[in-house]
Amino acid sequence: MKLVDQWRAIESGLPAGWSGVQLKLSTEQARDLPRAAQVLGSLNAGKVGPTLVFQVDRAGANGAQKAVHLFERLDDERTWCLLELSDVSVPDTPAVGASGITREVTPVAETWDAALGDLPSDWSDLLCELEIASSALLDRTALLCAPINPTRAGSRLAFTFRCSGRSGYGVSSSMARRCFERLDNEGIEGIVRVLRVLSDTDPVATQGPVWLVGGRML
Repeated sequence: MKLVDQWRAIESGLPAGWSGVQLKLSTEQARDLPRAAQVLGSLNAGKVGPTLVFQVDRAGANGAQKAVHLFERLDDERTWCLLELSDVSVPDTPAVGASGITREVTPVAETWDAALGDLPSDWSDLLCELEIASSALLDRTALLCAPINPTRAGSRLAFTFRCSGRSGYGVSSSMARRCFERLDNEGIEGIVRVLRVLSDTDPVATQGPVWLVGGRML
């Protein structure tokens, strides 16, 4: 079955109001996996063993329409694949604690907005931290946030990453927010903090400043 038809079959079985799905893709011939990864690169497909794992949203930059276009490319090239549904996200509902009392959960993307809102207008380089609530979600968080190049912060349930406001090394603030929106879509709780900030830097023949934290270069 063509990849597009497999997607249509999966899409038809999704619950009303779905916001995103996690998909797994394997190729009929192992040698075709690198080509599939190349075509699906704009969906931030990550290789996990012999499969590719990626997220398709109902709408937006990684929306279903874009995914269908990429699936059609693989079909046209006769790169035969198997597409499987791994997980589906629906709009978040209020979290309920053990006591049965509803507690308010701030979306990760909103904590990022708040962190940026406290910065001076001429900020150029940031060292940031993403802390999550569950150790069981560390691997999934790292995959969804791959574009920010997350680095584990010791034994804590946290990752550090760099953000650039102009040029040089570090993810853009908009790409970082997109990653955090993926966490929100999957109900992964967390908070983002800015640890260090530099303003109006001007890298000359370098990729930007380097921070020395705990004996490590970040």
